Order: sequence, then C-alpha cells, then structure tokens
Amino acid sequence: MRVALVSMYTTHHEETGATRRTRRTAELLSDRGHEVVVLCAQWWDGEVPEFEHQNVTYRRVTESPSVGAFASKVPFVLRDVAPDVIQVASYPPSHVSAVKTAARFLRTPVVADWWNRDDRGGNRAYRRAAKAPDTVVVPSEMIRTQVRELGASADATRLVPEPLNMGLVRDAPVKEVADVVYARDLDEHANVESFLLALAELRDKDWNAVVIGDGPERGTAEQTARDLRIDDRVEFLGELPAEKAVPIMKGAHVFAQTATVEPFATNLLWALACGCVCIVEYQARSSAHELVEGRERGSLVTNPQELADEIVAARRFDHETVDEDFAHYDFRTVVDQYEDVYQTEIDDYGFF
Repeated sequence: MRVALVSMYTTHHEETGATRRTRRTAELLSDRGHEVVVLCAQWWDGEVPEFEHQNVTYRRVTESPSVGAFASKVPFVLRDVAPDVIQVASYPPSHVSAVKTAARFLRTPVVADWWNRDDRGGNRAYRRAAKAPDTVVVPSEMIRTQVRELGASADATRLVPEPLNMGLVRDAPVKEVADVVYARDLDEHANVESFLLALAELRDKDWNAVVIGDGPERGTAEQTARDLRIDDRVEFLGELPAEKAVPIMKGAHVFAQTATVEPFATNLLWALACGCVCIVEYQARSSAHELVEGRERGSLVTNPQELADEIVAARRFDHETVDEDFAHYDFRTVVDQYEDVYQTEIDDYGFF
C-alpha cells in the first residue's frame, strides 16, 4: 500500500504529541512493508526535494512552514505521489480541507488523524476539517467527542490509540529506583505541582520518587520540590527512552498522572502495562481517566490530598511487573488498526 501522510510540521520542526504520532505511524507502516511518503515542509539541508529517514521518505511541499503556501501546493505534490490512501494531520485544519479537495480529483480516500484541537487553529476551519475527511482517526474517546461536537458523524470516527512495545515490557529488567513515578513532558500542562504537593503530604511516610521527563517547566518543578522540602526524596531524571524508563516503572509500585491536557496518556499506558498501581487526577481536558476506569489497580482523584491518600492505599496491592491486559495496545495491533482503516476506505472507494 502506498500511503501519503500529510503534515506540514514534523518532529524536526516541533516536538508535539501530534508530530510524534505522525512519525510513529509512518515508521510503523514502513516497518510493515508499506511505501510511506510524508508530505511536509522541508527540514533537511540542501536542494533535494526528498529525504529518507528511518526508512520513511519525506517529500518537500514548501521550503519552510507556511499555512497558505502549503495548502495551495500540496494538491500538486499529492498528484505526483499518487497514493492509495491519504492521511492528514488535523493541524493546521485548513490543510484537511485542501487535501480533501485534491483527493476528489485523485479519487483517493482521506483519513484525518486528529490528535487535539490546537489553539492556533480557528473554530470555523476546525468545523470544516471535522466534516471533510472520509474517516477521522482519534486517540481517545475524549477526542472522539471533540470531533463529533465539531460536526463529524459517529460513523466517520475510528479510535486508534497510541502504541507501546509489549515485548519490551515483558523482557526489560526490574530496576528498583523509586516507589512512586511521574513521567511526562514538563510543559505548561504537566501539572507536576499536584504530584509534588501530594508527596509533601506524606513526609512522615517511607517513600522515594522520580520524575521522568524534561521541558520548560522542569526548573519550576525542581524549585517546588525544594520549597516543599522533599527534594532529597524526589529525583528528576530528565527525558529517558523507553528502554530506560520501563525498568524503572517495573521497579516502582505507584504511577501518578496529573497533567491537565492529555489527548492520550501514553506514559500512563506504559506504567499500567508495567504493573504499576496508577492514580489519575481527573482533568476536564485529559483522557487519562479512560485507561483506569473500572480497573482494580487504578483510581481517580480530584486533588493532591486525595492523591496522597491513594498512594498510601496502594500498599494493599502486591507488586507486579507486567499486566497482560494491555497487550492489545502493542504496536503490532495498533498498526493492524491503521491498516484496517485504510483498507476499508480503499474498498469503499471501489464502489464509486
């Protein structure tokens, strides 16, 4: 299958949940044997129009990110690529409409991959983008609701979650570094302060904790730990690859999720698969609660005091290192779901 992934921004321009999802999808599809071309703004040096990276071909649409120029040029690049199916990122939303217009002439189905509504996009453009594609792929039920509120029909949405590597979870060693783990990009939505405030309530208890992740709010978080006088028991490890983070999660007993914005709580998923007792602070713009609702080794809280109480209550559970209930999130299963979405749309186009 020849798949065109349209995303003006890539991880080489900006590291966001949306660009990381596009990169992962491209690489998973390529590993499965599909011919994958990412249509994007150029991020590599030189005058060559294409650049191969991690077995994925990146094709230049514009020399630098420009919403209007990209929308006007992408139809011509799509014509040259001649894909069997097109997947387009939901931001900028005007690109979804531009791709759909081009796809009508190419008689090619369009799948929009909707990570989250970006604050940089306009309301009217997002409404058009939600209705234009043949199918909208979403990472969580929260985002499915968002897309339906913008006008997409229920039948036009498909849930495809973020993947994990269950083989890595099973095979990784157990590294006893901390009792409690927090893991996420430390940006303005991390809300790591709630986690630290909960730990401060437990000064008289025996525990140690780690924060995995880096970002612009790391310095503030470290200062908060000092102000709360728990910095001697909380270690900030910075960003770690899965190969290093998973052994730490397998060695821990509790994972805390407090972020205020989370289209899909990927780190929480890894922690659940690693057997952690997972505690989620409910947030209106986070889908994290979807992963723990109804689970015995998971709970929802609404404030740092409740989080502290649940950390203590987690002691009633035995320590585990692998939870096979989450094997259906393995990357092999997730890429199967993408293939199913694409093939369904291609088959439907055969009837026209």
